[in-house]
Amino acid sequence: MAELSDFRTLECWKKCRDLRIVLKLELISKLPADEKYKLTDQIIRASRSTTNNLAEGWGKFHYKDQVKYCYQARGSCAELIDHILIAEEEGYCSKELCEKLVPQVQEAMRLINGYINYLNKRSKE
Repeated sequence: MAELSDFRTLECWKKCRDLRIVLKLELISKLPADEKYKLTDQIIRASRSTTNNLAEGWGKFHYKDQVKYCYQARGSCAELIDHILIAEEEGYCSKELCEKLVPQVQEAMRLINGYINYLNKRSKE
């Protein structure tokens, strides 16, 4: 694995950051005003939670503590998938957009899982 100088070098953090930006540009901008304090707020919070938890976990001393924050980030990704599906079901976004966004979230989850595996191996060394 490449040198990890800070949380911004983590591939999973980079993917979650990119996802947060894409969601803002392609989904949140399409949501109606009456969803501002409902679905819009939930998507913003969940997308920020992914990168926030990875960053906070990075700052923890023990690998097992770091893993706990990765689990939170992964859970926020799962929450995002549900929010995207809700947006499609409510008619706020197209099926095509949903089919584009969900795999991006799943890729972020896959990268988080890889980082969790890395941390678990390091904790056993």
